[in-house]
Amino acid sequence: MTVVKNERTLIDHFQRTLEQILQINDIDLSDTGLAVAYSGGLDSSVLLDLAKVFCQRKKIPLFAFHVHHGLSPNADDWLLHCSKQCESMGATFIGTKVVLENVHKDGIEASARDARYKSLGMLCSQYKLPLILTAHHQDDQAETVLLQLLRGSGVAGLSGMDQFNRAPRLLCNDSLLVARPLLAITRQRMVEYTNDNVIAYVEDESNIDTRYVRNALRHQLMPILSSIAPGYAERLSRSATHAQSTNRLLTEIAKQDLHSCAADKEGLYIPSVIALGADRIDNLLRYWLALKGSRMPTTARLAELRHQLFEGRADAKISVYHDNLGIHRYKNRIYSSSRRSIKIADVVPRQFCWNGEALMAFPEFGGTLHFDDADVGISADWLKEAVLTMHSRQGGERLKLASNRPTRDIKSHYQSMEIPFWERDRLPLISCEKKLLFAAGIGSDAAFFDALPNQLVRLRWEFIVNE
Repeated sequence: MTVVKNERTLIDHFQRTLEQILQINDIDLSDTGLAVAYSGGLDSSVLLDLAKVFCQRKKIPLFAFHVHHGLSPNADDWLLHCSKQCESMGATFIGTKVVLENVHKDGIEASARDARYKSLGMLCSQYKLPLILTAHHQDDQAETVLLQLLRGSGVAGLSGMDQFNRAPRLLCNDSLLVARPLLAITRQRMVEYTNDNVIAYVEDESNIDTRYVRNALRHQLMPILSSIAPGYAERLSRSATHAQSTNRLLTEIAKQDLHSCAADKEGLYIPSVIALGADRIDNLLRYWLALKGSRMPTTARLAELRHQLFEGRADAKISVYHDNLGIHRYKNRIYSSSRRSIKIADVVPRQFCWNGEALMAFPEFGGTLHFDDADVGISADWLKEAVLTMHSRQGGERLKLASNRPTRDIKSHYQSMEIPFWERDRLPLISCEKKLLFAAGIGSDAAFFDALPNQLVRLRWEFIVNE
């Protein structure tokens, strides 16, 4: 076959860019293979064909992952088309169907996107693939920057798409790298490549529905921009690159500020934060929230968080909630907790017996009870005969931690052990015959300790991680 100049140039660009991405991220595909997100449309069809050439040269497997949303009446036909195309080129095709049960406030487009990326991440995890390619190109980048401008986004939003990144929360995969090797390529070049190589692809009718803002930009605004400012997409992409550089600098500043403002238990020391000034406080909060896996707050929401958290009395106890987090002010510090943390006040008490296990899970109480060997503790023989009850705090419970220490109420123990107020509602108690045996976070009552030289056990409560 005669090699068309455009084809050769595009193949060379793709292979050179992909090699650079692999080198920068120290990824070796020889034992795994390469994955492509393949919808069957023009863009992903070009990407798949380029990936085929790359994989043939490298002698590595090629995987094509297709997500069937069921939103179009043509979705089954697209699935069949993609399967046949992959069969003809020797690529492993995996199609998966998703159902959008809960369309979130950002709309069906965003919900479908989240479901798609989650499925792609899980497929890559299943097949142990470290890298997946998407077909985003220069025009997509320009659309993204315009969308973010219309939303009033900050520097991070105006950065557009990175050439590669990891998104553990979106992909449900901590190790997967998403790469966009065609980000510098115009869609027109991809159209030409398709025509030169007679590549079959499907047309998604939703792409011309201008009720979606991105489609309206693509079909109504961008042709006008092209006529009055030819090459605008390349310049918008260049602006995104400048914004990416600025965002990296802001991230470095946020890292330094986080280090200087760090308190115990991954918290923030309020006086140090306040000393930064408003702009750096906002920058630090955005970075801190991102580390916690939280969605970025709007400018108004960020101002509200700053007001509530940093303008109260030094001894104020405040809890505010944003996305997946509870954010708490306690003893002149700011902490976070999972918003999904279980509050056990309404959990039905649970009777149980111990049969010598190292640990027992109590998911309804949000944690695990450990039975550790100890020099001072409860007789293991007695404990195996006891009928125990796990329950929430009812009020009035008292505990004596050692024979030479006074009996104190649970609240006093929480205060002396500096257990923060938002964790207290999550800590269960264990009783035996209506006598308090153990309080999570505090310890066991000394009245149950055994002085005889037999096996002794110490109870210990551990929260379930990522509840």
